[in-house]
Amino acid sequence: MNFRKQGLAMVIAVVLTAGASDYISSRVVKNNVQRIRPCNDNNVKYQMILRVPCGSGYSFTSSHATNHFAVASILVMLLSRIWGWVRWPLYLWAASIAFAQVYVGVHYPLDVIFGALLGFGIAKFVYFLFRKTNFSLGEIVY
Repeated sequence: MNFRKQGLAMVIAVVLTAGASDYISSRVVKNNVQRIRPCNDNNVKYQMILRVPCGSGYSFTSSHATNHFAVASILVMLLSRIWGWVRWPLYLWAASIAFAQVYVGVHYPLDVIFGALLGFGIAKFVYFLFRKTNFSLGEIVY
C-alpha cells in the first residue's frame, strides 16, 4: 500500500468517525432519551453558576464528548503503532473538552461519560470496518 492511498484511507476513517459520532449522538440518542440540560432543569439550575449560555437542545449524551472521544480514539487506533506517545495527548484533549461541558453547566457527568464511551465504540467500529476492507488500515507502513 502506498502512502497516498494509506493517507486517504486515514482521512476517510476520521471523517466517517466524526460524522457517525455526531449523527448518532445528536440525532439518534438525544432525540430518543430527551434528557433536559442541567442549566434548563428547574430543580438544578438555581443551584449552579452558569458560565456560558445554555443550549436549548437535549443533554444526553454530550455530543462534544462523543465527537472528541471518537476522533481521538480513531486517531489513536491509526497512529499509536507509529507514534506511541500520541495516545495520552489525544485522550487528555478529549477529556478536557468533556470536563468543560460539566464545568460550564450544560451537561451532567453521566452525559459526558456515556458520550465518551459512545465515541470510543463508534471509533472502534469504524476501525474494525476499515480493517476488513481493501483499505487495510491495520497494515500501517513504517
